[in-house]
Amino acid sequence: MAEATETKSSFLEKFAEVSAKVGSEVHLMALRDAFATLTPLYILAGVAVLVNNVLFPLFLSGDALTNVQAWGNALTNGTLNISGMLIACVAGYRLAEQKVFSNPLAAGVTSVAALIAMMPFNITASLADGSGDTALVSGALSFGNLGTSSMFSGIIIGLLATELFIKLSGIDKLKINLGDEVPPAVNDSFNVMIPMLLTLSVFGVFAAVFSAFGSDLISTIKWLIQEPLRNVNTSLPGTILLYFLGNLLFCLGIHQSTITGVLAEPLLTINITDNMATFAAGVPLSNLAGSAAGGYNIMNMDIVNQFALFGGSGCTLCLVIAVLLFSHDKSSKDIIKMASIPSIFNINEPIIFGYPIVFNLPMFIPFLLTPTIGMLISYGATALGLMNPCVAMVPWTTPVFISGFLATGGDWRAIVVQAIILVIGVALYLPFMKISERVAAKQAALDGEDAE
Repeated sequence: MAEATETKSSFLEKFAEVSAKVGSEVHLMALRDAFATLTPLYILAGVAVLVNNVLFPLFLSGDALTNVQAWGNALTNGTLNISGMLIACVAGYRLAEQKVFSNPLAAGVTSVAALIAMMPFNITASLADGSGDTALVSGALSFGNLGTSSMFSGIIIGLLATELFIKLSGIDKLKINLGDEVPPAVNDSFNVMIPMLLTLSVFGVFAAVFSAFGSDLISTIKWLIQEPLRNVNTSLPGTILLYFLGNLLFCLGIHQSTITGVLAEPLLTINITDNMATFAAGVPLSNLAGSAAGGYNIMNMDIVNQFALFGGSGCTLCLVIAVLLFSHDKSSKDIIKMASIPSIFNINEPIIFGYPIVFNLPMFIPFLLTPTIGMLISYGATALGLMNPCVAMVPWTTPVFISGFLATGGDWRAIVVQAIILVIGVALYLPFMKISERVAAKQAALDGEDAE
């Protein structure tokens, strides 16, 4: 028994060590920080999409509706429809910061320029007369290459361009130093001028090669990397596995974002931004039964946040309710009362470390299983057409019920689904809460005997 316990402990320690190394990898950290930087824009886009497609149609129609919707369309163009370009810039900037490069802004600029350089020379555009006809256009950039469907291309090209740019900038012979007499901004720009030119020239060569074969790097990345990775990481099993492992880390005292923040959330965020763009384009939300959900991504950042993380990681709002309604342990109730208000807004560190969840073996089971149940139920409800897919990014601090209603484009059925998950979660937490309290009571009694 002792040998088995030692083996288990060794495995958990090794798992935590490997996970910490993965979470501290500079490219993944840069990607995590880049998405965190852009999250306010995605939330703004979600508000614009909801107002344009849910609120305005309640009061207006015809030309009046079209004129008013220009507000939301403008915001969509400035957020979702250039999100691939934005992520390239910010990912490059954040990677340069992680590598302590002296001019991160230049890295961000180079990343955007490299992404644009890789885009096709000619694009197929739809005519504005509503006929459905298309025309081949040159000298234009399309939202299809700049927006949500090209975010992964922006990430890869942005990171690669920054890596090359930083390496070239480290070669002293490529620097042009104008001396201390010129303004610092001018001197900085000349210092990186040759590395920037060489970096973009390399990407220009790649663009020419792909063009010679009638293709481009953007579409190649989509086909070869983006879609296969999204299909794995943002599938129902893939998302459940990543969040299960992330929550297991949290039980061991390591924040779950070490796993989910770098391996799941960026791709899930791409999925919700893609949904917002689809919804903004007017794709209807009715009759969406089936795994494809009418062209919407069922698994995305908001179905996880709003249906599997009530109160924060582990759906600990369910534990809060279980303790307040059914616990007879004064110390547990005192802790939960103090932590209940933050928990409503999905902040649960006081519960993780104060109740605690960390190293509290009985609480591991509901902490790991409740989010899984939430994902299974919400996914099933969406796939069966019993609930709209999530089509708006809602702030993660939004309380339960309000969050589900907004995320699904105003679908009241989402509130029912959240309520069902919440009740099941409370029922799952309840017996393990009682076991935990008994263990704590016995431990307190043993400590008292030792003191005597």
